[in-house]
Amino acid sequence: MSAIDDFAASLLEEAKRFLENARSASDIETQAAFLHAALMLGFCALEAHVNATCDEFAGRPELSMHERAILLEQDVRFELGEFKPGGLKMISIQDRILFLHLRFGGKPLDRSAPWWGELSSAITLRNKLTHPKAVPAIEVDPVRRAIQAIIAGIDALFRAVYRRPFPVASRGLDSHLTF
Repeated sequence: MSAIDDFAASLLEEAKRFLENARSASDIETQAAFLHAALMLGFCALEAHVNATCDEFAGRPELSMHERAILLEQDVRFELGEFKPGGLKMISIQDRILFLHLRFGGKPLDRSAPWWGELSSAITLRNKLTHPKAVPAIEVDPVRRAIQAIIAGIDALFRAVYRRPFPVASRGLDSHLTF
């Protein structure tokens, strides 16, 4: 396991532990802080796993420049008669997951899977926290579902591109951390 894989796994464990702490919090402010941490670290873990997978596959020589650009979130520009890599071009996490499934898993992701809909809802919740226009309401159950969707999404990605389950998926929301 590489350093980024270890880091991604630790982010997910932290997210799960913060969710556990939120469930036992004695007051609303403490619970909200734990839920914020759980949600944000859950998405950090998802991004880390997707980025690690993208980086691993980006070195394949058979990829077109455009495919590599999707994996590495780069722009491609046309200059002096040829395509060249450009600067950063942000691509949504959903699009990168869809691309990985299709290109390296050999078939489109099943977007009717329950976790996919839950991930979309989780992204909406995360965006309300990341880009607030009002004070977002945050509760245990939506954050629990968000982290479950993140785990299921990483598991689906592993099954598609590596042909094996995500090693910690079977533990669900149980963290091995004790802080």
